[in-house]
Amino acid sequence: MTLYRSSTIESLGPPPLWVCTLLGVVMILAGFFALSDLMFATIISVKLIGLTAIAAGAFEIIHAFWTRGWGGFLWQILLGALYVAFGLTLVTQPASGALVLTYLLGALLFASGAIRCALSFAHWAQNGWMMLISGIFGIAAGLLILFGIPNISLWALGFLLGVDLLSHGLAWLLYAFQSARATA
Repeated sequence: MTLYRSSTIESLGPPPLWVCTLLGVVMILAGFFALSDLMFATIISVKLIGLTAIAAGAFEIIHAFWTRGWGGFLWQILLGALYVAFGLTLVTQPASGALVLTYLLGALLFASGAIRCALSFAHWAQNGWMMLISGIFGIAAGLLILFGIPNISLWALGFLLGVDLLSHGLAWLLYAFQSARATA
């Protein structure tokens, strides 16, 4: 009889406390760095997304030639070319790319908030009011972004990146401190 472990990840165990602390500190410093120059952080974010789109498009085109007999060859080539073109546009025109990405972010936040509001009533018995509050914040954030364009497009992505890095870094630090207290 062969025994299988349920998950390789579970067998690894939690990361050492020094790794969690170091990761938290690095992310907090990166968050402060991003918040110190929002436009620079926005431009870097847009260029990174552009490079990612270029890589995804190149892989899509390579995949089309590699799996030529599977069908959809032209569609895969077209999709890959669109990814590459979008990525090149973001890398070469980061200010315009920031405008497009900020607009998409606002639309996604608005749509996500509206969906959470609608779902909150279906799950009202299971604390749906928390989902309603979250949805209202999503709608408000989406509307603020959508009605603030183009004025906020050069700093919004950098600001959100900085805040995300700070909150993620704080979460890692809290995890490390909580784990240290639990083992003490």
